Amino acid sequence: MSRDASTGTREKLIAAAADMIARSPGEDFSLRAVCDTVGVKLPTAYHFFGSKQGLADAVVEYGFDMYIAEKQAMEWTGDPIQDIRTGWDAHVDFGLANPGFYALMYGKVQPGHAPAAQSRPAEILLGLTTTAAEQGRLVVSPEQASAHILATNIGVTLRQIIQGNPDPDLSAAVRDGVVDAITGSGRPDGADCSGAISAVTELAASNSDTLGPAETRLLQEWLQRLREVGEDQ
Repeated sequence: MSRDASTGTREKLIAAAADMIARSPGEDFSLRAVCDTVGVKLPTAYHFFGSKQGLADAVVEYGFDMYIAEKQAMEWTGDPIQDIRTGWDAHVDFGLANPGFYALMYGKVQPGHAPAAQSRPAEILLGLTTTAAEQGRLVVSPEQASAHILATNIGVTLRQIIQGNPDPDLSAAVRDGVVDAITGSGRPDGADCSGAISAVTELAASNSDTLGPAETRLLQEWLQRLREVGEDQ
């Protein structure tokens, strides 16, 4: 078998397994059925993947490829907090549209183990929280903010998949609660100047159409300067 033919066979096996998972979310797939669909014998699948779990891992990678492609196609605003909100919604939408893939990507839990492909979207999120921290807009570390967002985002998505019905109000409420927590914008602002500035900053970011993108960025810069003055006093 040529290298091109070998690669083609491997991709066909992944595609066949992915199709079965997509058509029957939450159900196990048969390795023999996958091979029958492609027209190869079981030893061929073992040659490429070593085991049924190896094929499942390849399908997980395939699912993350789909997810990352959608992320890369998103229209980013350049504002890290607003892009976190947009990314949250895109994450939920992907899970609801692809419950079979999502269950493999995030729902199959092995203590002490995470699919290597999970690091790819996590790195995108950490990049956003790092930028937000550099702008002085977080009250926790970028790593902690990223962990909070990812844990709750996955939980909300899995809950909706389990229920079998979208719950946009729940998703929006949890999303905004997490953003408030990591930015400090939900804190009482009586004597907390930093909290008040955070609240105004995030209000502007989440309603950038009101002032316009350029004006919103300028306001955020001014607020950041005021925050720095307050910290120095």
